[in-house]
Amino acid sequence: MHYFALLLGPEATGEPDAETTAAVMTAYVNFHAGAGAAIRAGDALAPAATAVKITGGPDAPVVTDGPFAEGAEVAGGYYVFEADDLDEALEIARRISACASCGVEVWPMIHWSAPTEPVGDDWLALLLEPPEGAHDPDSPEWVSGAAQHVEFGKAAGDHILAGAPLHPPSSATTVRVRDGKKRLTRLSPQSYCGDIASLTM
Repeated sequence: MHYFALLLGPEATGEPDAETTAAVMTAYVNFHAGAGAAIRAGDALAPAATAVKITGGPDAPVVTDGPFAEGAEVAGGYYVFEADDLDEALEIARRISACASCGVEVWPMIHWSAPTEPVGDDWLALLLEPPEGAHDPDSPEWVSGAAQHVEFGKAAGDHILAGAPLHPPSSATTVRVRDGKKRLTRLSPQSYCGDIASLTM
C-alpha cells in the first residue's frame, strides 16, 4: 500500500547558516540510505511565501498568495512510501528529521498514479476539502467526486504528472519524536482532506 507523508516544520525566518544546512542535508541522506527501498516519490518544497491558495471554486476563483497567517506549521516537503501497513509506514516516517521539530502527517492513499518521468521544477497541489466533504472510498458521493477529478484530469492533460486520492482524515496520523520517543496523534475531523497532485507548468 502507498502512503503520503507531509513534512511539517516552522516557517524559516531568514537564511540558515552553513552548519545547520549541512546537518539537515546529512540527516536526509542518512534517512534515504535507510528507507530508500520504500520511497516512491518525494521532494522539498519552496518556502510558504511562494505558495498560492485558490478558493471559491472554478466559477469564481480567489487566489491568495502565501505565506498564510493561520498556519503555525508549514509544509516543507513530502514523500510517498510503499509499506505493508500503517504501522510500517509510521515506523519509516518517524526516522524523518522533521518529526523532531514539528511532525509528519501520514495519510493512506487510495491508489497512486506515479509519475512516468522524473519530477523537476514543478508544483505540488494539495486539494483541500471541508471535513463534511470527506466520504468513504466507493461511496456514491466519493464516486461522484472522483468522476469530477477524472474530467479535470482530461482537461489538464500533461500538466498532471502524478496524483492520488487520500483516505479520510480519520485514517491519518501525525508522527512526532520528542526526547527520542515516538508520539502518534490522529488527525481531527476538522483537518483538511482531499487529494494530492504533482503539476507541471
